[in-house]
Amino acid sequence: MSPSRAQLAQQIVDAGRFLYGRGWSPATSSNYSTRLSASEALLTVSGKHKGQLGLDDVLATDMQGQSLEAGKKPSAETLLHTQLYSWKAEIGAVLHTHSVNATVLSRLTREDCLVFEDYELQKAFSGIVSHESRVTVPIFDNDQDIARLASKVQPWLEQHPACVGYLIRGHGLYTWGAQMSDALRQIEAFEFLFECELKMRALQ
Repeated sequence: MSPSRAQLAQQIVDAGRFLYGRGWSPATSSNYSTRLSASEALLTVSGKHKGQLGLDDVLATDMQGQSLEAGKKPSAETLLHTQLYSWKAEIGAVLHTHSVNATVLSRLTREDCLVFEDYELQKAFSGIVSHESRVTVPIFDNDQDIARLASKVQPWLEQHPACVGYLIRGHGLYTWGAQMSDALRQIEAFEFLFECELKMRALQ
């Protein structure tokens, strides 16, 4: 049986407390969502402290990112969430975080992607079964025009169906999964790899 709206909202609230507690979603930054139906998503409303979310701090939107609830304002980046739900029907949760590691690494990396190889923890990503693999994480330049940013992300997604996440330079990470637990697992894996990469660079 599919989770109820209340259960999905609670997943978002719990994710916010966990991610804030790890320092990956400070203050009102970040946004989280779950798939509500084939045509609707449940997202955090704009401007809420992510460590203090309540069940009323989410709203339903359509797949064009438009609010379906009067009086509730969706995040400016809602379209980046609904884009992912439209891309793959199996995606059930999307997380966007603003960690120090993701922000710094995306600014230090002048190339348009990060590549991780030979890390055992790569197996935490959906579809990866061996450290003998390559995980490519694209980096898109930050843009206040979210529709324009989404139009740059879409071709990458279409050309790389195995993509498990992407960075926005100087901004943060997007990752997703079949359910919230999968997306949270991938956040943890990414943060481990980002920290390893920064430490490796510091030693060079």
